[in-house]
Amino acid sequence: MSVKTHPPITTGSKGMQAMMMKHIGLGLCILALSACGGGGRDDRPDRRVIVAPVAFGPISKACLQSDRKKKSRELCTCIQAAADKTLSRSDQRRSVAFYDNPHLAQQVRTSDRSVDEKFWDAYAEYGKAAQRMCG
Repeated sequence: MSVKTHPPITTGSKGMQAMMMKHIGLGLCILALSACGGGGRDDRPDRRVIVAPVAFGPISKACLQSDRKKKSRELCTCIQAAADKTLSRSDQRRSVAFYDNPHLAQQVRTSDRSVDEKFWDAYAEYGKAAQRMCG
């Protein structure tokens, strides 16, 4: 049985140029990616970007379907995000009724039933959170 031997691998001038181009290309890619961000914190007011939270659920749907003049997709999804942080899903479904019947909210607020009082405390926290988060 004979053993085949291969000639030694040598790097000619073309091979060396190709390797250098790969290294230069890799270096440029790293430089470009590092310029994309991740730097220090920029506290200048003209440079800050405020992004409102976005969420979809029963409250955002009711908000978008309401006849309120100031409704917008941005506002409705933001208040849904506030609801997600402060209200249970059942409390969110209960809150939806207030869009069609604002008087119902007044009735719940003034109710003496413990279940309504507990709901109203959570609903009031939701209102504060929505004001903070959505303006």
